[in-house]
Amino acid sequence: MATEGADDAGGRPTDPADDERAEYDYAGGGVDRPALVADLERVVDGEVRFDEYTRTLYATDASAYEVTPVGVVFPTDTDDVTATVEYCHERSVPVLPRGGGTSLAGQTVNEAVVLDFTRHMDDIVGVDPDARTATAGPGVLLGDLNAELAAEGLKFAPDPAWGDKSALGGAIGNNSTGSHSLVYGKTDAYIEELEVVLADGSVHRFGELTVEEWRRRADGGGLVGRIYAALLAVVEESADAIRDAYPELKRNVSGYNLDRLVEEYEAVQAGDRETVNLARVLAGSEGTLGVVTEATVGLEPVPETKAMALLAYEDLVTALSDVATILSFDPAAVEVLDDVLLDLARETSEFGDLVDETVPEDAGSVLLVEFYADDDAEGRRLVAELLADRQPEVTTAADPDDPHRTDAPVRAVYAAEAHEQAERDRFWKLRKSGLPILLGRTTDAKHISFIEDTAVPPEHLPEYVEAFQELLADNDTFASFYAHAGPGCLHIRPLVNTKSVEGIETMEAIAEGATDLVFEYEGSVSGEHGDGRARTQWNRKLYGEAVFELFREIKTAFDPEWLLNPGQVCGDVSPTENLRFDPDYEFDAGFEPTLEWDNENGFQGMVELCHGCGGCRGPQETTGGVMCPTYRAANEEVLSTRGRANALRAAMSGDLDVEATDEEFLTEVLDLCIGCKGCSTDCPSEVDLAKLKAELQHEHHDRRGTTLRERLFANVEWTASVGSTLAPVSNWLPSLPGARGLLERTVGIARERELPTFRRESFVEWFDARGPAVSEAAADERVLLLPDTFTNYTDPAVPKAAVRVLEAAGVHVRVPDVGPSGRAAFSKGFLDVAEERAREVVTELAPRVEEGWEVVVCEPSDAVMVQSDYADLLGDNTSAELLAKHTFGVCEYLDVRGLDERLAFEAAEEPLVYHGHCHQKAIKRDHHAVGVLRRAGYDVEPLDSTCCGMAGSFGYEAEHYSMSRAIGRLLFEQVDDAGGAPVAPGASCRTQLGDREDGTAPDHPIQRLAAALAE
Repeated sequence: MATEGADDAGGRPTDPADDERAEYDYAGGGVDRPALVADLERVVDGEVRFDEYTRTLYATDASAYEVTPVGVVFPTDTDDVTATVEYCHERSVPVLPRGGGTSLAGQTVNEAVVLDFTRHMDDIVGVDPDARTATAGPGVLLGDLNAELAAEGLKFAPDPAWGDKSALGGAIGNNSTGSHSLVYGKTDAYIEELEVVLADGSVHRFGELTVEEWRRRADGGGLVGRIYAALLAVVEESADAIRDAYPELKRNVSGYNLDRLVEEYEAVQAGDRETVNLARVLAGSEGTLGVVTEATVGLEPVPETKAMALLAYEDLVTALSDVATILSFDPAAVEVLDDVLLDLARETSEFGDLVDETVPEDAGSVLLVEFYADDDAEGRRLVAELLADRQPEVTTAADPDDPHRTDAPVRAVYAAEAHEQAERDRFWKLRKSGLPILLGRTTDAKHISFIEDTAVPPEHLPEYVEAFQELLADNDTFASFYAHAGPGCLHIRPLVNTKSVEGIETMEAIAEGATDLVFEYEGSVSGEHGDGRARTQWNRKLYGEAVFELFREIKTAFDPEWLLNPGQVCGDVSPTENLRFDPDYEFDAGFEPTLEWDNENGFQGMVELCHGCGGCRGPQETTGGVMCPTYRAANEEVLSTRGRANALRAAMSGDLDVEATDEEFLTEVLDLCIGCKGCSTDCPSEVDLAKLKAELQHEHHDRRGTTLRERLFANVEWTASVGSTLAPVSNWLPSLPGARGLLERTVGIARERELPTFRRESFVEWFDARGPAVSEAAADERVLLLPDTFTNYTDPAVPKAAVRVLEAAGVHVRVPDVGPSGRAAFSKGFLDVAEERAREVVTELAPRVEEGWEVVVCEPSDAVMVQSDYADLLGDNTSAELLAKHTFGVCEYLDVRGLDERLAFEAAEEPLVYHGHCHQKAIKRDHHAVGVLRRAGYDVEPLDSTCCGMAGSFGYEAEHYSMSRAIGRLLFEQVDDAGGAPVAPGASCRTQLGDREDGTAPDHPIQRLAAALAE
């Protein structure tokens, strides 16, 4: 590894490979790595992990880069950080501080000992509402911090796109900002004081101080004295060079934050302020100057209200030509989307309707403008003034002295406004559609982030974008231009295949050309996401040789041996080295996939789809959604979708020395994936880990056989049928002395879990004896109520309630004689069994659908099996597609067909708390029950909740019981906070909720509807 180390005689850093004191072979492992681990474990209270799996998981972030670290330490406090840094300093081992790993430029991957602060050092130490400050650990997520501050009407103002998953320490390291930088600027403006572990392991606090105190400390000697002296030399000797070299932009986070230092120093000299805040020098330093272990930051009041306008234009350049004028209205944000994104969005199921309903078909670009206001009237006035000025007749008749007047005609072809929260959310959803659309590509060519956030003054945007489009065309590719038009920072991700030599050459040409354009238009190579591996190379060109050498002097003053995140900001990392996908990359699944993979690159495309943004790492309290319940419960990287996806890709590309179908890999990486499918929707790239796990389990079964428990749960229909036949004896057996322990030892069923109670008469037997109450001749609708295993044998009250409600609505109901849907077999990786059962169901029911029948299912997981998963099992099967279109969850059917409008209800006044099923959420069909229950007269609060944690058989398995309960407690807390009676359509969810302390099993929504039917 070519990283800089100690100074040579000329004061320039040298390679530590030439330093005889570098006694530990930290890169090669061998005999030295165990010694390194053992030594660190003795001095650190937190975990020390140098195993291959952990190192693989921390080799990537949200960037295009991959570098395997030396190991990972999870410090518990500042003392742990001090001990780690001091130990590594003595042995010349590099150190890298890391937050959420959401960086896009590669600054959080390095061949170093990684310090992950998000596990333990994430406390909010204190909040002072009067002073508008908060003190917290570097690992606290911005979403958690702002949730804590909300009660005081305050917030940490910088709002990066992944703010709820980004750590405070990372925001400081990157000098982060966001969509509202026009109002709030960058993170450096909010840094009050930082506790920092320096390169030698000593601790120092940086903050406000007078120039006199600064000079005194500069004379103090030692590492701290050298730091203060070097910074003092900057303002006294290089201020003119700094002013000349730094672009005049709201958005510039390239290089070190020396312009801020000069600005504050000169303000003191002019008498405009009394102190300089040296802590702000560390903003944007990417962990190269010191390790932040605690931060005190300033806060801003949450705006009273907001208002938005949407402006559509013929093309992107026309839209950008209007930005400078719009800025004169003092908006809080001005965001842009181009025609590439709008066209791609129209083709997606997620955003197609949103674009069609919001944007005219002929629009080539959209600007979203947001205002902050003291009240709704002011918000409406601000938007009205902007929209009036966008009309040509108003503009031409305007007063010549109007500050908003322009000589060029205003060319917006369409305008709309949004004032209510739901309307504003709709506009922002349109804006945020860009990332998931671009990152959903499964080809070898991907939209990668290496020149993503270049920035220029807003008045130069039209010419800059036209020149950039020519640059892309010259290199036979394209990109989408979107994001922060107001401050001149556009997100630009060219489509490049870095797996080919030609792709690397294209990447180099675009990067160099983009840097030339930035220089020409007085901009910055990074307006938001930092230097890292992607842009460090260009700082010398941007700032000039003298200032670049000044950066290196500052780096050396803070870190004499260049051991803190070496190579970044002013080092020698190359933007085309250490790429995750490069010409040497190879992929070998080791087997032929069984399932259908409907994307450009099949199974491999899904394995390689995760780009590392960390969207799966968000906490339930602030993130919502389903993904990723195991991570939320345990805060372990390997239990996140990102962790599992990275490990799977590494195993199949040879970076991890294990086969993906080995018992070891399945146990270490995939065993605790509960198959909730949340990632298939909540992940911006829609990585489907549940489907990947099923594929790998199936291959593992084929190669290495199956266990008794796996076969029992995969064929749970047989087990339940026997239990029903033997009831009530089968229900007594588990209560016999020693029976629970025997079950746990023989088939691995957790002794703590209450087992299902089997009914002697199944639902199917009940219905066969009863028959339909509404004749086929008298009904307008005919329904086949598909029985599922759980409600058929253990909870027949649910389908009985469904029959009652459907028949009350005049529906003719039949129960088909057809086997299980195959859900249990699919979930356990018995894909051949699941496919066989899927074909049986399709063969039996598709002809009935052709005759006009529709299929209704009480259990959501079985409904989704037919609606979605059959396509994965059966591929291009027209009968399966027809059946999927005419299969509904029971409340979905009532809602879609409007049948509840035929019914009279007398609902109880008891408030309800609705927990939707994760599989229905994954295909966006979980909302129907809430609508029907509300129309029936119930007061219903839907929870934005993750999976219940039961997940079919998962919660019954002894080795999974503790994880199941940990996930369940997340749901229990939400239910308790909501304060109503829970209802849940999923059998697993009702089982988990029924095992709470009060022991009350909730109803299925259809039971509540049946109970509310008027006599």
